[in-house]
Amino acid sequence: MLKEFKDFAFKGNMVDLAVGVIIGGAFGKVITSIVNDVIMPPIGLLLGRVNFNELFISLNGKHYNNLADSAADKAPVLKYGAFISTFLDFLIVAAVIFIVVKQLSKFRKKEEPKEKAPATKSCPHCLSDIPAQATRCKYCTSELSSGPSVSGSIQ
Repeated sequence: MLKEFKDFAFKGNMVDLAVGVIIGGAFGKVITSIVNDVIMPPIGLLLGRVNFNELFISLNGKHYNNLADSAADKAPVLKYGAFISTFLDFLIVAAVIFIVVKQLSKFRKKEEPKEKAPATKSCPHCLSDIPAQATRCKYCTSELSSGPSVSGSIQ
């Protein structure tokens, strides 16, 4: 059982997945920091010194000056400012992933489409289109030399 677990855990794809998850988690933290510490403060300044993380609506009808006061009273609140920040995080991560995937697809070698055998051929006697594997023309009933051989003749 230990050998099977080792084989499973250290397969190439599993290790790649683990590395991707770890790097993705770190990337998410960096994006969150960029949004909360770099993007949102200037936007809040432009909107009149608003701290987005402090935007909330009290659901119990009372007015609170900040989130700390509402938390001390254990009031239910709708933290729409935190939602805006989180949604902006998501948009940035989605845009970056879109750009990375688009660039990776450009670098992948495109496979040449395989040439298909023609589905039809032309009868040399009546010039009608017939299936490529036909041994006899369905229009003029002539035997065709190209195609699987047929034993005997049908008249």
